Amino acid sequence: MKPYQAIPICDCGEPLVPIAGDRVSLVQPHPYQVLGAPYGHQSPYYLRTGVLAALLQAQAVLQQQQPGWKIQVFDAFRPLAVQRFMVERTFLEQVQARGWVADTLTAAQREAVMAEVIQFWAVPSDDPATPPPHSTGAALDVTLMTATGTVVDMGSPIDEVSPRSHPDHFAASPGPIEQQFHTHRTLLNQVMAAAGFRRHPNEWWHFSLGDQLWAWQRRQETDCEDFLAHYGRASVDLWVQ
Repeated sequence: MKPYQAIPICDCGEPLVPIAGDRVSLVQPHPYQVLGAPYGHQSPYYLRTGVLAALLQAQAVLQQQQPGWKIQVFDAFRPLAVQRFMVERTFLEQVQARGWVADTLTAAQREAVMAEVIQFWAVPSDDPATPPPHSTGAALDVTLMTATGTVVDMGSPIDEVSPRSHPDHFAASPGPIEQQFHTHRTLLNQVMAAAGFRRHPNEWWHFSLGDQLWAWQRRQETDCEDFLAHYGRASVDLWVQ
């Protein structure tokens, strides 16, 4: 159990609404759907109403600093079945990267791989008190796109399981290219934070607003225990077509 999962949830009941692709950019086709992730009839490009409003606010802030640039949404709402699919896929990828065979793993090997995976992926818990952030409709994975439609180089791809994914990985690097990566990550964080989002401690691309992780981070920042999660696991009745 991660520290933020102890934060109480008081869901405000906001619906899940579609992210329009006119103000921000949406990755098409969606990366996890291409892999066969079981979305069913559900689109990944949905957010809670308040979270979507904040995303558009962040886009407006970006426009002020970099005219023509857009926030590109890589992923947003993630049903539990998709969370489970991606965690299992990532686990197998990491097993194979070590030259191991999944069917012959020892308990220690399995534990070592999973410890690395859950630095970047939330456990697909069925417990309504500990929902994965993306399953609340309050978390999203984003990057930046220039006015010419080029995806900005952040120094590592989204979802990479490595130290390069940590937000400040390139902060102390002496090379100009690495410093540019850090500048891009800093810009993304600044525009998202200006709209109220908070960045995942281990992932330069993951931001949330109103979920348990966000509330835990706000408590750490303010030393105030009043922050609660506004969004829990999104149920079917919150879906707006």
